[in-house]
Amino acid sequence: MRILLVNKYFYRKGGAETYFFALSEGLRALGHDVAFFSMQHPNNESSYWSKYFVSEKDYVGDISAFKKVQEASTLIYSFEARRKFEALLEEFKPDVIHMNNVHRQLTLSILDAPYLKKHHVPVVYTAHDYILLCPAYTMVNGRGEVCDACLDKHFIHATKNVCVKGSRAKSALASMEAEFLKLHHSYDKIDLIIAPSEFMKSKLEEGGFAGKVVALQNFLTDSQMEMARKVSNTHKFEDAVDGKRPYFLFFGRLSKEKGILTLVRAFLKATGLTAPYDSVESDGAVCHAAESSEAANDKTILPSNWNLHIVGDGPERPEIERLVANAGSEAASRIQLLGYKSGEDLQREVGNARFSVLSSEWRENMPYSGLESLAAKTPVIGARIGGIPELVVEGETGFAFESGNVSDLTNALIKASHAGGNDYQIMQQACTKYVNERCEQSQYVRQLEDSYRRIARGE
Repeated sequence: MRILLVNKYFYRKGGAETYFFALSEGLRALGHDVAFFSMQHPNNESSYWSKYFVSEKDYVGDISAFKKVQEASTLIYSFEARRKFEALLEEFKPDVIHMNNVHRQLTLSILDAPYLKKHHVPVVYTAHDYILLCPAYTMVNGRGEVCDACLDKHFIHATKNVCVKGSRAKSALASMEAEFLKLHHSYDKIDLIIAPSEFMKSKLEEGGFAGKVVALQNFLTDSQMEMARKVSNTHKFEDAVDGKRPYFLFFGRLSKEKGILTLVRAFLKATGLTAPYDSVESDGAVCHAAESSEAANDKTILPSNWNLHIVGDGPERPEIERLVANAGSEAASRIQLLGYKSGEDLQREVGNARFSVLSSEWRENMPYSGLESLAAKTPVIGARIGGIPELVVEGETGFAFESGNVSDLTNALIKASHAGGNDYQIMQQACTKYVNERCEQSQYVRQLEDSYRRIARGE
């Protein structure tokens, strides 16, 4: 088959791009012909099809006010994208179009290309976030609360609640985009929506897409699986012999919605190192020095040899540093901010961790960080939110806790630290079984092939 993959970024920026390039690899491995449509960018990978890519658009960076107005006018509908997409279609003549992240930089104007009016080419869309339901794409409002308001399809809620980057202007523009796509019936031109988690499938169906959605969990490429096996530490209980300390690992963007501050506070509380004057309402209770003292006298406190490794960067790094500094020198020695890592350096960090932590406070879909952890035989401590519970089988592939709840995460960390010996090895075996049964590349692509053929037949 001739498959046209569409995504606004053509470099490995995040989870959507991980999926996009992995999908290309998997489709080509099965003999399919693949072309690409994307946006120009200095970090792009090379491609024959880049001659059709749209000009770079930056709705976040530091650009002039005049240029912002110019580019805002193309956020909802791009004639350039439609024109260039038409030219690519005429050359490639795809059997299937598979879209990923397209909003704003590419826009759904591409589905108005004249070629598609002459030839019915099935259109598939993988939902990496909630943009079909929520102008802010996260289903988190401007107050940081998980929110279902826009499920009623009145997208003015996003403007009223200032949901987009704390800006009323950006929120209004995002609301206008959502209203336009609704009135323009843009989503009617999509034949099949792929939801990477059962949770997202249920939300999309609740939001009006019932009958159009299938759940296909994200996968790992053969090369990702091999790297995970290569660097996974099957002798994690020899840490002490090597002079190393067992550790929990967070890797990802250091941002509020990722729950990183909740994790740091929970770790400090579990160790009895909570700063005397630090307080937080994350779990509906205030954490004070008294709690720290109570934890210090509790026999269920986290063992003193356990550390927390934080890999990544983002806007909450200064606040993390403040929390650690206020908690004292021992906290600084046990909480290590390691900065950004990728490739084998990151995989080694994942493989050597005793547990990874998914502390999200938004409805995360099917995070690759969780899949990569399981592939490296590293069980996951995961928040009960979004698609994360589909990765964490309590006591088998990891432990669960209530999202945003410092006390519950504290208890989960302590519980995990006492999972030792044979119990831990059984958990590692469960992680491997989960990945082998649900995350293999060839299995995913064959399921996707079946979906392509069904919609091509009009089923």
